[in-house]
Formats: sequence, structure tokens, C-alpha cells
Amino acid sequence: MANPLEGIEKQVRRRNFDSPPLHLWHPALSGDIPIRIAADGTWYHEGAVIARDALVRLFASILRREDDGEYYLVTPAEKWRIAVDLHPLIVTDVSLPKEGGELLATLNTGRHVHINAQHPLFPEPAVDGIPAIQLEHGLSAMLNRAAWYRLADMAREEGGELVLSSGEYQYRLGSPG
Repeated sequence: MANPLEGIEKQVRRRNFDSPPLHLWHPALSGDIPIRIAADGTWYHEGAVIARDALVRLFASILRREDDGEYYLVTPAEKWRIAVDLHPLIVTDVSLPKEGGELLATLNTGRHVHINAQHPLFPEPAVDGIPAIQLEHGLSAMLNRAAWYRLADMAREEGGELVLSSGEYQYRLGSPG
């Protein structure tokens, strides 16, 4: 059998899209592939770091988490289970493009996501409640330290709690200090 990693890359490279229709793809499980995403967002294949950013971005675009709680790389013809230590993606920056607008999160893949009701924040108990963002296809992105500090700096105190606003969406960070 050919290297599954190469097979997935070839299938996906034939397509030209930024957001593939994962919801339409339901192939049978092809098996497990030795890919692991570490808690810091580093991707590994057979224990070695996947150093090509383009390949990580490509694989991240076909990643989904299913109802069984497992993560899969999915193409129209193949479905490979991978391991994820905490969250598959990392928020590396948070900005406010315009006053009163929605906060914009930058992921480690270069993708930008608005923080809002569609992509809400939620506390991650494994890291003392630091927020993560809910994404499409059952995925999530953990804030790195710099993004978390930037987000906390954007909050305002209201009724003894820090409150973060992103357009109409609000998230309570908890009490200051």
C-alpha cells in the first residue's frame, strides 16, 4: 500500500479550495494514520515534525471531529483517524479591526475567524479555563499565551467581572485578578 500521507496530499491537491465541503464527504474509515497534533499545535507524522507549513494548512483544511470524539482527515474517498492531544488548532493573535466590530482571531494555519455566536469562546478546563474558540466541523482552537493576554486586555470590567465584547457577542472571562 502506498504511503497514506502522500495519497491524501495528492487527492486534496487536485482540488482548488480554501474550505472543502467536508459535510458532503462520508467515506468508510481507511484506518489510523500516525499523525498527532500536540497541545502546542505542532503536527507530527511517525514521530517527526511536519515541517512544511503548506502541508499542515492543507491537512488542517480537511480535518474534522466526529460525534465519536475522534479526529479524521477526510477526502471524498478516504478517512484517516489521527490523534489530537488537546485542540487541533491554535489562536496566535486576536485583533479588533474596527471599533465596535467583531474580534478577529488568527489561527496557526493563517486562517482568520471572527469571534461571535457562530464561533464562540468556551473555557478549557485542562488549562485553567483559558478560552478556546469553537470552529466548524467540530474543531476548536486554543488561544496561545500571547493571544490570551491580548484578549484579556480587550475586556472591560462590569459588575465585578471581566466582559469581552465582539460585536453583539459577549463572553465573561471571570473576575479580575
